[in-house]
Amino acid sequence: MRPGRPAAEGVALLVAAVVAFPLYWMVLSAFKPAGEVQTTHPRPWTLSPSLDSFRRVFTQQDFGRYFLNSLIVAGTVVLLSALIAFLAATAVTRFRFRFRTTLLIMFLVAQMVPVEALTIPLFFLMRDLGQLNTLGSLILPHLAFSLPFAIWMLRGFVKGVPVALEEAAALDGASRTRFLWQILFPLVFPGLVATSVFSFISAWNDFLFAKSFIISDTSQSTLPMALLVFFKPDENDWGGIMAASTVMTVPVLVFFVLVQRRLVVGVGGALK
Repeated sequence: MRPGRPAAEGVALLVAAVVAFPLYWMVLSAFKPAGEVQTTHPRPWTLSPSLDSFRRVFTQQDFGRYFLNSLIVAGTVVLLSALIAFLAATAVTRFRFRFRTTLLIMFLVAQMVPVEALTIPLFFLMRDLGQLNTLGSLILPHLAFSLPFAIWMLRGFVKGVPVALEEAAALDGASRTRFLWQILFPLVFPGLVATSVFSFISAWNDFLFAKSFIISDTSQSTLPMALLVFFKPDENDWGGIMAASTVMTVPVLVFFVLVQRRLVVGVGGALK
């Protein structure tokens, strides 16, 4: 064992504990009774766990609809961004055409623009397209913002597949379409998983676009907007806020666990 390994592992555990503590406190507060949540002497444990906060969340009107809307937005963004990014990354890597470098630079520039700076122009664009108060007003911006990162990341994976493999497939009689979906797609799939995780988290946790583009039709709202119900002028319902936040976190954790193995391979491949 290397001399500095125990110290490095200790630092890693300390960092992991610091990162995980807010998540632990959120879940703990969701299970605490109201009196313990509001106390001025909080304790990092509870001897009287309660489900009252979760009952208030699930009895809230239209909470199920908000949950379903978030799933539709995040799922659509993940599927469309993965498909478009895969085809675009293949095109800019395998084909030579005019303005290819300019196009790649434009992808990079688009990634650098702050989301907040484009929210107002996007609001007027969605209004002119008649998409305000629809889930399309949330899907389109997230799709646009997730594509540059996904294309740049997948470009490295596509570039890592030898051209000789494509030539060998062509000699064996495989068409370009067959090579694309039956050979290239499985090889870059870990990269697709890695980009899909970032797209899912971005769309699932979005509050800015949901608050800006869903202005009157609450039936089109998503889960982050549902949290506003528990913020009240006189006294915030912190138990409800923590319980709703816990419910929001569960799909992200499930998605992360399902793709964890592919994600490690994908991120590792992107860093090579």
